[in-house]
Amino acid sequence: MKLRSFLMTAAALIALTATPVSANGTSPGGSHPFADEQARLDPFAWLEAVEGEKALDWSRQHNDRTFARLKNDPRFEPVRAEAEKVLTARDRIAYGRLEGGKVDNFWQDQTQVRGIWRRTTLDSYRAAEPDWDVVLDIDKLSKDEGRNWVYKGHNCFGADANRCLVHLSDGGKDAVVVREFDVATKSFVQGGFQLPESKQTIDWLDQNTLLVATDFGPGSMTDSGYARQVRLWKRGTDLATAPILLEVGQKDVWARPYAVHRPEGSTILLQRGPDFFTEEWHVLGTDGKLAKLALPLGVDLKGVMDGDLIVALRADWSVAGQDLKKGDLVAVPLSQAAAGTITRVDLIHSPGETAAIQGVGIARDAIYLDLLDNVTGKLLETRKGAGGWTGKEIGLPANGSLSIVSTDGHSTDVLVNYTNFLQPDTLYLLPGGGTPEAIKSLPARFDASPFTAEQRFATSKDGTRVPYFIVHRKDMKADGENPTLLYGYGGFEISMTPAYMSAMGKGWLEQGGTYVVANIRGGGEFGPRWHQAALKENRQRAYDDFQAVAEDLIRTRVTKPARLGIQGGSNGGLLTGVTMTQRPDLFGAVIVAVPLLDMLRYHTLLAGASWMGEYGDPEIPAERSWIARYSPYQNLRANARYPEAFVYTSTKDDRVHPGHARKFVARMEEQGHKVIYYENIEGGHSAAANLKQRAEVTALQIVYLTQKLIDGK
Repeated sequence: MKLRSFLMTAAALIALTATPVSANGTSPGGSHPFADEQARLDPFAWLEAVEGEKALDWSRQHNDRTFARLKNDPRFEPVRAEAEKVLTARDRIAYGRLEGGKVDNFWQDQTQVRGIWRRTTLDSYRAAEPDWDVVLDIDKLSKDEGRNWVYKGHNCFGADANRCLVHLSDGGKDAVVVREFDVATKSFVQGGFQLPESKQTIDWLDQNTLLVATDFGPGSMTDSGYARQVRLWKRGTDLATAPILLEVGQKDVWARPYAVHRPEGSTILLQRGPDFFTEEWHVLGTDGKLAKLALPLGVDLKGVMDGDLIVALRADWSVAGQDLKKGDLVAVPLSQAAAGTITRVDLIHSPGETAAIQGVGIARDAIYLDLLDNVTGKLLETRKGAGGWTGKEIGLPANGSLSIVSTDGHSTDVLVNYTNFLQPDTLYLLPGGGTPEAIKSLPARFDASPFTAEQRFATSKDGTRVPYFIVHRKDMKADGENPTLLYGYGGFEISMTPAYMSAMGKGWLEQGGTYVVANIRGGGEFGPRWHQAALKENRQRAYDDFQAVAEDLIRTRVTKPARLGIQGGSNGGLLTGVTMTQRPDLFGAVIVAVPLLDMLRYHTLLAGASWMGEYGDPEIPAERSWIARYSPYQNLRANARYPEAFVYTSTKDDRVHPGHARKFVARMEEQGHKVIYYENIEGGHSAAANLKQRAEVTALQIVYLTQKLIDGK
C-alpha cells in the first residue's frame, strides 16, 4: 500500500474484498431492528438505492453544479492535464511481480486506458526497456465483448504460472467474474473454470481442482455478506454439487481458502474469520479431512515455509514456556499445530516499542521484513539456522519508506521499493537475496530543491505523543498564512508513511501549499497496540489525535483555520467527516472521499458488517451509545458553521455504500450549509476506473483546495 498515489491513498483501504448486496445496497442476512427503524425515520433513505433512477438524477444534478464550479475554473484543465501526464507517463516504474520464473506487470497509459497484462524475463526486466510479451489486452477484450472491463488481477498455478484465474470487474466494482486463462496460448480456456459475478475468494488445490468461496445461493452467505462455505470444485463437475470443506457461522465474517504451493510441497489452509481482526485456521490433510490448528484467534497468518506457519501476533501469546508479545513474528511447526499440541515456537523478530512489522515477504530460502522504526522504513532479512532465526538489516536508503514489492516461494530474488516525500521511487532487485541493485527509478516530477520534509509531534488530549510529517518550503514563514493540507486515515492497522508526492507536488506544493500526514492511533505505525488503542469505544482517540495535529499546526503558526484543509478517504472519509462536525472552527476546507458517515446504519450497508471489529455493533445499546456520539450524519447541526466541504464517492463502489456520502450532503443542504458533491458513475472504491478518471478526480480536489485555502472563496 506504500506504492500509492497521493489524493487517492485511502480510497482502497477498507477491507480486502467487498460483499454481495441486494438491489438497494443492503447486506443480505442478519437482524437489524435498530438500523431498520433508523431507515424508516430517515427522510433521505431513498438515496441508499444505489442505482435508483431518482437517486442517480440527484447525483447527476449535483455533478453538473460541481463541474460548473470546479471544471470551469481556468486552473482545472492545466492541473488535470498535468496529473494525467504524470499518472500515465511511459517513464514511470512498471512494478512487477515475480511469478513462474518471470516478471508480471499490469500497465495502463494514455493508449492502454484499461490496461495490459504482460510478462518478461527477469534479465529483460532489469533493462531500461524490457522486452514485454503482452498476455492479455483489457482494452481489446472490452471492445470485443462490449463490456467496460476493469482488470482486478490473476491467480496462477504451477511453477511456470501458465494456468491462471483472471478476475474482471464491470466498471470497477469489487464484484468480479472469474475465467480460466492459458498464458501459453494467450486465450481463455474453452470449457475451463468460470464463475459468475460475485465477491469471491478462489484458490488452486491442483491443476484440476479449485477451492471456491462464493455465493452458492440462499443461506450460503454470512450476515456480513461474505461466503460461509469453502467448496472443493473438480474440473468438469457441477459447482452446485461440489462438496463443502468448511462452513462457518452466520454471524462470522467469512470463510476463505488459502493455498501455499512451494518447492517443498503444498499446504491447503481454510480460514474462519470471526471478525475482521481474528482468524481461526484449518489445514486440509492428504486424507481429505480438516484439522483445526492450535493457534490463538489473535493472529495474522503470513504464509508457510519449510513446515512452519509464519504468524504475526495481534495479541500476547503464552505458549511452550514463552511469553510472546503482540507485534511479534513467529514460526509455528505446522505438524504440531495440526496435532493440537505446540511444544516449540521460534521467534523470528520482535519489534521494539517504537517499531512495527509492516510487510512480510516469504522467498524460497529467507523471509524479508518491511519494518517501521518511528515511521521510517528498514528492510530485514531473516533466515533459519541451527540456532534459530537470525536477522540482518539490508543496506538501503534511510529516512523514507521501504516496501517489499514481490517475493516468490520458488525464487530467491526479491523486489523492494524505496521512496520519500521528495525523492522519486527507486526499485531495487536483490538477486538471489544478495546485494541490492537499483534497477529502475522514477524521474522527478517537480523541482524538490525548494522544499523539505520533517517529522514533528503533537500532544493529544490524553497526553499521547502523535507523530506527523510536514512537507513545506525551506523558507516557509511561521506567520500562520501557509495554505496547508492535512491528510489522515487512522484505522485498520494501516500506516501512513512517506511517499513521493508526484502529481501532488506539481498541483499543491508548487503553488505554495504545505502538506501534512498525521500518524494517528488506529493505524499500524507502531504495530497492533497503536491500532487497538483506537478500537470501538476508544475510537474518539483517533479523532482527538487528528485534531491535536491540526491544533499544533495552528499553534506553531504554520497555518491558521482559514488556510487549513483536511483530506481522507474511506475510513479516512469518516475521519474527516467526524472532524468537521466536531471541530469546524479548525478548518477552511474539508475533503470527504468515498466515506462512511451514517455509523448507525453502516453495518447494514454493503461490507459494513465485517467492520464491527473496528467500530462496534450499533444494534447493541452500549456500543451504539459511543458510536452515536461521533457518527457524522447524526451529528450535523443546522446552527453550526461548517466549512464548505467537498464530498465525493462512486456509484460503483460496492464496498463503502455511496448512500453515506449522498445522505450526508442532502442533510447538509437541508440545514442550509454549503457543500460540493461529486459522484463518479463508475470507478469502484477508488472512485476512478482508470488513470484518466483518477487525473480528473485529482484535479477536482486540487482546484477545490486552491479556491478555499489560497483564494479564500
